[in-house]
Amino acid sequence: MPKPLTVAVVAAAALLTRRAMRRRIRASPLWPWPALEEPVSGRPRSRALRLTVTSRETLAEGVVQLRLEGHDLPRWEPGAHLDLVLPSGLVRQYSLCGDPEDRSSYTVATRLVADGRGGSREVHERIGEGMELEVRGPRNRFPLVEASSYVFVAGGIGITPVLPMLRALPDGVEWRLLYCGRDRASMPFLEEVGKLRGGDRVTVVEGRPDLDAVLADVPEGAAVYCCGPEGLMAAVEERFPRVHLERFAPRASGGGGAFEVELRRSGRTLTVAGDSTVLAAVRAELPNTAYSCEQGFCGTCQQRVLEGEVDHRDELLTDAERADSMLICVSRASRGDRLVLDM
Repeated sequence: MPKPLTVAVVAAAALLTRRAMRRRIRASPLWPWPALEEPVSGRPRSRALRLTVTSRETLAEGVVQLRLEGHDLPRWEPGAHLDLVLPSGLVRQYSLCGDPEDRSSYTVATRLVADGRGGSREVHERIGEGMELEVRGPRNRFPLVEASSYVFVAGGIGITPVLPMLRALPDGVEWRLLYCGRDRASMPFLEEVGKLRGGDRVTVVEGRPDLDAVLADVPEGAAVYCCGPEGLMAAVEERFPRVHLERFAPRASGGGGAFEVELRRSGRTLTVAGDSTVLAAVRAELPNTAYSCEQGFCGTCQQRVLEGEVDHRDELLTDAERADSMLICVSRASRGDRLVLDM
């Protein structure tokens, strides 16, 4: 029979070895391949909050507004948005449309997209008063810049980031708003828009607007903002190339030809087809790869790029972040180049 001291020494050595192995695996999940710098995949981009839904209101046909309450919430400025982590785990982005001075609540609104990918349907069908939701942000990629005058174009639910901007404009500044939608019944915040100071500067159009007529005399140097359906934003951008845009859907992520992606940590090389995405190719080999929005907004699929030039198509990363990382759900290799990822 082993002596008690021998048993104790062996047990202690086994415990220390087990702890060392755990630390080693945390440092490099694909050990025994060599550990590189710590990857950025799946990192929340800001501190998560747990907020309570205290109000759920129907604003227009297919549009609901949620009030999310907490305590001493982070400040935000017009144009900012939140990441909502839905009960299913999906992450979706919604523009803040309440009062930036209110530190006790955030207000968002969302339109039901019947043929979408399920996020808006989940909000409409599963989220009610009293529920607690995880929220990340606020973040702002659509800030209100200082200008001598402003022109705002909003299509449907695209009015949500524009409303706080209109409220925040300094007295005396020139501005105008074109607000269009399928019909008045589907357009949220119509009554509030009509009560804005200088409300005679608002043009409401049901159906497709005549942009050439409505925007014929935009002052030189005016800041032009647009949020709404992709067709509307493309038409405004064609007329005003320096327009500030807020997208609810990504630019096309496919196209541009096939290219190779090497996953350095796992020692695999993949081919990404011209009509596919890096994320799809990676998940075929590594099915546990973290992702959520698949639109280049949430940052869940962010990966470090070790080699290669990236065609960035996301709506999130800063210039500094794009120097060494990418969102693999939408971005691709430039000119069919080869990418090496820290995966």
